[in-house]
Amino acid sequence: MTSTAEYAAQLRAAHLRVTRPRIAVLEKLRTHPHADTDTIFSAVRAVLPEVSRQTVYDVLNALTSAGLLRRIQPLGSVARYETRVGDNHHHVVCRGCGTIADIDCAIGAAPCLTPSDLDEAIDGFVVDEAEVIYWGLCPDCSAPASRSHS
Repeated sequence: MTSTAEYAAQLRAAHLRVTRPRIAVLEKLRTHPHADTDTIFSAVRAVLPEVSRQTVYDVLNALTSAGLLRRIQPLGSVARYETRVGDNHHHVVCRGCGTIADIDCAIGAAPCLTPSDLDEAIDGFVVDEAEVIYWGLCPDCSAPASRSHS
């Protein structure tokens, strides 16, 4: 479990000022991974009632730019944020409820996938990351469908 002191150290290491909104956003994302901006704002506002929506947006942008957060945006979804950074993991998204979960990279090292067709389209590119999103139904959303077909 990460403490406030550890969050403060992360912020200082990223050359960011330690502020209550930044600490609150990091704490809330630890307990609400893959949260969207509205969820983060509501969670932060519960502990810091004076914080504005713009402050939360600014904090998310600063933490993402500093590499302390990762922003993902699956097709058809609003942007979501997570504290799992520094590795090349992927995601699985439920088509039913929108739940997102992490999937470890098959190889482990970035980019973890090699383009299969090294033709002119990739010529000159240095690939350093691969972003994969798997789509399907989570256990909760697939359970009713499988029961109705029995």
